[in-house]
Amino acid sequence: MKNLVALLCGGLFGLGLFISGMTDTTKVQGWLDIFGNWDPTLAFVLGGAIIPMALTWRLSSKIKKPVFEDNFPKEIEQKLDKSLIIGSIFFGVGWGLSGLCPGPAIASLGFGGWQGLMFFFTMAIGMILTPFIAKYLN
Repeated sequence: MKNLVALLCGGLFGLGLFISGMTDTTKVQGWLDIFGNWDPTLAFVLGGAIIPMALTWRLSSKIKKPVFEDNFPKEIEQKLDKSLIIGSIFFGVGWGLSGLCPGPAIASLGFGGWQGLMFFFTMAIGMILTPFIAKYLN
């Protein structure tokens, strides 16, 4: 049941990406082109995501037990460190150059042609290599 709910949530997320146009790389690149042909669409999508998320946080704080688990996961310590900053820079550069991040990249597998497939595989290789590179740098 838990996997079915996860599949439905992922499908809803992908549908939202598609309807909002966030699977269109030119929309994302247009958002980043502040001195050229700027497209504010992404700001509305991000702003629209904040409202349901804020409501969810508010409601979930009142829930004693999750639906499909015995306990909520323990809260992890959040720290701003070198790895997070470097990873954020690489994510931002990749997002800006390609116009895709992981969610839209997966969604683009259905319609992105060979470019979408190529981006997905290079993204996956980067995700696989990251722990090894991080271990080497530490």
